[in-house]
Formats: sequence, C-alpha cells, structure tokens
Amino acid sequence: MVPELHTIAGQPRRKFSLDEIRILLGALGDPQRRFPSVLIAGTNGKGSTAATLAAILKASGVRTGLYTSPHLERVNERIRLDSEEIADDAFASLFFKVDEAARRLVREGRLPQFPSFFEVLTAQALLCFAEKKVEIAVLEVGMGGRLDATNVVDPLLSIITDISLDHTEWLGSTIGAIAREKAGILRPEGTLIHLAQDPSVDSVFREVARELGVREVNAAAYLPKVEVAPASSYAVKARGESIEVSSQLQGVHQQRNLALAIASAVELAEGHGFAVTAKAIEAGIRQTLWPARLERIGQGEIEWIFDVAHNPAGASALRAGLAGLCGGSGEMRPRTLMFSCLRDKPVEEMARILFPFFDQVICAPIRTARATPMDELLAAARTIGIAAVPAASVGEALALARESTPRGTIVVSGSVYLVGEARAVVLQRRGEEK
Repeated sequence: MVPELHTIAGQPRRKFSLDEIRILLGALGDPQRRFPSVLIAGTNGKGSTAATLAAILKASGVRTGLYTSPHLERVNERIRLDSEEIADDAFASLFFKVDEAARRLVREGRLPQFPSFFEVLTAQALLCFAEKKVEIAVLEVGMGGRLDATNVVDPLLSIITDISLDHTEWLGSTIGAIAREKAGILRPEGTLIHLAQDPSVDSVFREVARELGVREVNAAAYLPKVEVAPASSYAVKARGESIEVSSQLQGVHQQRNLALAIASAVELAEGHGFAVTAKAIEAGIRQTLWPARLERIGQGEIEWIFDVAHNPAGASALRAGLAGLCGGSGEMRPRTLMFSCLRDKPVEEMARILFPFFDQVICAPIRTARATPMDELLAAARTIGIAAVPAASVGEALALARESTPRGTIVVSGSVYLVGEARAVVLQRRGEEK
C-alpha cells in the first residue's frame, strides 16, 4: 500500500486520511469508544472554548479529559485530566504503548508508514482518557475537521467556533470551503453548537445540518445583551437561573467563546443527563485559566502581554483587546511589539493590522523550519512605512524590548512558538527576582 502524496512548495506531504489513525486505535482496543466526547472545531477560539467547557464540567464534579493543541512550552499541556496536565511518567508510558503498536502495524504491513506526530498524540490522549475512565472528554480539533485525527470519535456535541481564512493550502481558498471542512465533525442526527457569523459560513452549516438531520443550537442567548468591556462581568440566564459571567480571559471576542461553552454545558445537562448546575457553570467560567490569551504579566515597571494571535482574525481580536485594555488613550497604548509568524501566514496583512498600533516593532526568529524568514518580516513592516528592528534570537529580542521599554507595555504575539519561548523566559526571570 503506497500513501497518496501531494506537494506544497516542492515538499512532499502525506494526504490527510482517517484510515491510519483508525487502524492504530483499533490495535489499541479502540479507546475512543469507551467514553463520551465533545468535539470542537473552528479557526480561532477553540482552545478557550474547550478549556472553559472542561472547567465547567470539572466544577460539576464530572471527571473530564481535555485534549488541545498546540502547546506553549511542554507537550504534556495537550493532555489534561480535570484541568491537570498529564505527568511525565504517565505521558511516557502512553507513548511507548502507542509506539509499540504503531511499529508492529508497520512491520505487519497494516500501516504504510509510522503515524504522524499529531496522530500519535491523539492516540495517547484517547488511550489516557479510556484508562482513567473519564466521564467525558473535550477534544479540540487540530486543523480542519473532516480529516483531522480527532474526528474518529462519535461526539455527543459538535461545537464550531469562529471561522476565518487560515491553512488555506490544506482546507481551501474560500471561507465557505473552510467551513465545509469544519462541518465534517457533524454527525447524522447529531447536535451543532455555534453562533451566527459570516453568511457564507452560516449557509454551509445550514446545508450540512439539513443533509444530516443535525439539530442546530445557537449560543446567542448566552451573549451579553450589550457589549461590555473586557474586564467586566455580565449576567445571562442558564438552566433557569441568572448567572454571573466573570472570566479571567480578556477581550470582547472571548464572550463568543464563553457563550459556546455555556450553551454546550446546558445541552450536556438537559440533553444528556450530566449534572451541570447554573452555579457550576458560573464557577467553571470563573476558574478557567488559559494562558497566552491577552495574558498580562507584570515584571517591575514593565507589563508583558502574551497572546497567540497567529492569523489575521487573531491579530484583529488582539488589537481590539489591547485598545480595550488601554482605555482608548494614546498615552496608555502599548509601546513595543515582539513579533514573528509562520511562513504560511499572510504576514503583510497581519503587519497592517498590528504594527501601526505600536511605537516599536521587534522581529524575532523562531525555532521551526516553518518560520517566516527575517527578511520577509522586515519587508512586511517596510511596506507600511515601519522600520522594524531585527533580533538574532528570542533572548536578544527580549533584551531589546526591555531596554527600549523600561516602563511600559511589551506585547509578544504572532506565533505560538514565539509566545511560548518568550513567556517561559519572562516567568523564569520574574520568579528569580522575587
């Protein structure tokens, strides 16, 4: 059996398929069939929605598995039990079980090649949740939906967050085509939790839902009646009671993610018998921690803001969030941006959104072969009349930012790779200073 390949930028890439992950999971006893699950797809907001829903379920006393991607610092972050990331020894044990099964399948000719990094991690997560006898697992789709490795489960609910153009080389060049890939997580006679967005996206969802007999649940009832400031709390009605929505996740855009999590929690309670109360919803939202989403970390007279805005929609949400945090005052505005991104992102579009908001832009290299080259980062800045400062490493970029902004705000964004590395250094140094 020869795998189908296609080429992007001259490099052979394996064609997406669920066949191989199904064979691997079959050899592991089909762990994905041993617990109910919720599957979350979308372009932006998947992680925040997943983390909030998992926290609500934990607050309800439901033993919950959470699988997300990517990670900031440690791969263990991707697999969590009741909000606690998997321990090193447990991670290693699961890895060797999956690795042994995969190698045997390749030797026997049942797999044409060793599974991908994401397939292995997905198998580890599903095996972990089965062995730990979780009562439900909340699974974030890695990319797309239809052919993503997480789509081997039969979810109780399919949640789709906001969709925009991203990963177009894999998912399609239009937002409608991307929406169709995301809609691949829907099941016949299943339930879709979503919010109205671009008309071309909504029309795809309506069409697919009609074809499959899917029941649509609009989460709009759980949005604030009027837009409130990012740090404010607001009241919505859930499970017959008024609850206070007070989240540590900053930014008006998070209100849509919170609404999706609330709607899903209510559906799990009223449609599937999970013991989720209004008070548990309130507590879970309040207790949700999800780093690097407009995350503010103080260090002396510097305020660091970390945000994993990795595409134009994320950049727009970040800029709106920063404007809200700064109260619209030019004097309070952020001063320095540390930026980098992957080469498959529209760097010039992201630069136009973010760079003019800052007094200084520092471009940093990131440790991945997928990084946008430094000359392209600097060229993107020049096209909008900004002379960005190049740095030879993330460490040098941090030093330049501190030197130029001894009293002010430094924002780090554009790539998870950059945010994860820089955030780890800042937290370590802040700990050493205490």
